[in-house]
Amino acid sequence: MDRSTADVRDTYDEIASHFAKTREYAWPEIEEFLSDRTGSVGLDLGCGNGRHAEALTAHVDRVLGVDVSRGLLETARDRRRERGFDVELVQGDASRLPLTTSAVDLAVYVATLHHVPTRTDRVASLDELARVLAPDGRALVSAWSTAHDTFDADEGFDTTVEWTLPGGEAVDRFYHIYDPEEFRADLDRSALDPLDVFLSSGNCYAVVGPKGKRP
Repeated sequence: MDRSTADVRDTYDEIASHFAKTREYAWPEIEEFLSDRTGSVGLDLGCGNGRHAEALTAHVDRVLGVDVSRGLLETARDRRRERGFDVELVQGDASRLPLTTSAVDLAVYVATLHHVPTRTDRVASLDELARVLAPDGRALVSAWSTAHDTFDADEGFDTTVEWTLPGGEAVDRFYHIYDPEEFRADLDRSALDPLDVFLSSGNCYAVVGPKGKRP
């Protein structure tokens, strides 16, 4: 299955408006991760419509939202205007972040890693997250997993999942479905330090910090 970042971008540009309407609330795992954490700069990597960027605003002074899809960033702008929260929105590739090194205190990188088309770029995106995190910064990373009831598999695999638009058109979305051991292996391979790795609601999660940086 040959996919590129441009393919993923184009897919989400096409479905952005309808997709955003189905993503209203922050996930409970994100709310729990954020509950006792604060900082100066927060990052929502793969921000989509900005629902988790909005949650971050209660915990940091400044929030950055990065997404490869211009269409999804437009939905985040709409949400920002309608709900009156402050987030700076930037179009960017998770494997080549347009952000300063060690600038981020608190980050969420959820429901996005599994859309990055190659393992090389997935690990590169984890390395980039490590690069932009402050020495004592923390992030929550998630990916869809073979542990989900939807799948009958023991090993990670590439697939597509259809998104049906209101007119009936089906649009294929690329996913890499992680098995839990593979998820841990990619974290270990990266510049992130996996502090807590767990499963919840069919997703792999990890609370991470940057490996090798001293506060």
